[in-house]
Amino acid sequence: MKNSDWLTNYDASNETFWQNEGKKIAWKTLTITTIALTMSFATWFLFSVVVIKLPKIGFKFSDNQLFWLAAMPGLAGGLLRILNTFLIPMFGTKKVITVTTFLKIIPLLMLGFAVMDPSSTFGYFMLIAFLLGIGGGDFSSYMPSTSLFFPKKELGTALGVQAGIGNFGVSLVQLLSPLIIGLSIFSFMGGGEIIAETGKTIYLENIAFIYIIPLFLVGIWAWFSLKSIPVVASFKEQMDIFGDKHTWYCTLTYFMTFGTFAGMAAAFPMMIKSLYVPLESDLDPLEFAFYGPLIGSATRVFFGKIADKTGGAILTHITGIALIILFSVLIFGGFLTPTTIDQFPYFVGIVMLIFFFTGIGNAATFKQFPMIFSDSPRKAAGVIGWTAAIAAFGPFVFNVLISTSKSISGDARLFFGLMLFICVFATFINWKFYTKKGCERPS
Repeated sequence: MKNSDWLTNYDASNETFWQNEGKKIAWKTLTITTIALTMSFATWFLFSVVVIKLPKIGFKFSDNQLFWLAAMPGLAGGLLRILNTFLIPMFGTKKVITVTTFLKIIPLLMLGFAVMDPSSTFGYFMLIAFLLGIGGGDFSSYMPSTSLFFPKKELGTALGVQAGIGNFGVSLVQLLSPLIIGLSIFSFMGGGEIIAETGKTIYLENIAFIYIIPLFLVGIWAWFSLKSIPVVASFKEQMDIFGDKHTWYCTLTYFMTFGTFAGMAAAFPMMIKSLYVPLESDLDPLEFAFYGPLIGSATRVFFGKIADKTGGAILTHITGIALIILFSVLIFGGFLTPTTIDQFPYFVGIVMLIFFFTGIGNAATFKQFPMIFSDSPRKAAGVIGWTAAIAAFGPFVFNVLISTSKSISGDARLFFGLMLFICVFATFINWKFYTKKGCERPS
């Protein structure tokens, strides 16, 4: 092994090498990239908090515009994940992780100054929201990278730890933001916005500026500490994953799990605002928003190790059945068309269960994919990146289609009916090809 940026003789499948050298390298890489990924998710979901506060400090945006602002990072994250799917084989772990970490500083600076300027336009906020999608896009570099460093027997654990702790970034931003906007940390930069209703001053810019120094330090750490495993594959060669039907089946099942997790995380605060705040004006969506992503992230970490023992397919199947039941209860139980605030605790409870089961499914699917494509670690890494890219459209799909559903039918039941159908179809596909006895690719 050469002392350079590239680990030319790395072989995680060799037990002797793994115990003597590989394990230490892999877990060091996982530690750095997981911390970086947590910061990525935090920046990606900033607008789930920002959209709740913008109207309070004088920005005259409609609910439809606010749904679009919450949706735009999801659109960008999905598009950028498609690009990130192919970057690791071309540039390596070190360069990709370092550059994407530094890039996120740019939209954070833009956002911090934008909320301090009452003349900032909706279009400018949309641009910032799109650039914050960088934090969602680079996930499709992190996961393929990690899959190269670990042996198959430990991939469920490794990917569960990385993605699960990374997902904590969503809870971090939704928990930390309400706490720090009351502190005049960056007041020397001219910040401080007045809430018209109460006359209270908040510092909304804090939720952007607070992540800049940590990102800078993590970027330096990544540059000086990370190594890369060479994977010889051009962009054209990597396109071969799209000729395999199982790429598309995996895309569907991961959209059911992570697409739902990310979509609900982004839309949940606005759903509370639009459905239940009219029934109880003192209700603060941000008091409840962080619980769901926290639950989903924790279960993803915990069930990654379980998936290594049970296989991923059965856990994905359980997730699908649970989501079918929970979406049905949301739709037919009246919780999307509430008439009394007494329905709110049940609504929150159902959503928490959705997060719980999507956490299980997220861990299970990422255990499945390397097994489904066990003949080629490079293809498995590509499929992980691609499926993550499509699932990253979850925040965009949820926010835009919830808003569209409301404009068509007056409420969100039409959209959640679509999600119910997707879950039924995805669960059937998972059972037929990966779960039932004698299936094509048991995983």
